[in-house]
Amino acid sequence: MANREALRELQTRLASRLQAARSGGIAVAWLAVKAGESNYLFPLAQSGEIFPLINVQVVPYCRQWFMGVVNLRGGLYGVVDLASFISDGSTRVRTEQSLAESSVITVNATLELNCALVVDGLAGLRKRDAFAEAELPPEGSPVFFGTRFTDRNGAHWQEINLQALSQLPEFLSISA
Repeated sequence: MANREALRELQTRLASRLQAARSGGIAVAWLAVKAGESNYLFPLAQSGEIFPLINVQVVPYCRQWFMGVVNLRGGLYGVVDLASFISDGSTRVRTEQSLAESSVITVNATLELNCALVVDGLAGLRKRDAFAEAELPPEGSPVFFGTRFTDRNGAHWQEINLQALSQLPEFLSISA
């Protein structure tokens, strides 16, 4: 219950910061998340809502990274473990505690895909000046990888183009 309240407070803070940024002319570009051992940036224009990870209904005969389906605000969404998908479907051992601390972020409705991505943590909103360096993704990276940023503390953040991800045949094909 405390986790839900903490998530609600974080969502409220993020929403108010986003509203302040829009009205103040500050360019906020990404929602920063942690999935597995990596840091990712979701473009705000491609991101949807944030929910706690609860009541996922398992679907049989699916790939390891497809966790099941969940009802969010009356809509049925497929739930994808982002870290597992990016690591080519390797199974992650998750404790009940880590699942309770996880969140799902829906893909923006304009992308016309009822999908929610599981992330292990939310790191807030980021704008371009939060990063010291930017570089193209390494050769052989997935097509949905955008710019790779390094923040002032030396942490790496990989931008994920959710639109490109949502159109990948591998992402859309969940059958095992």
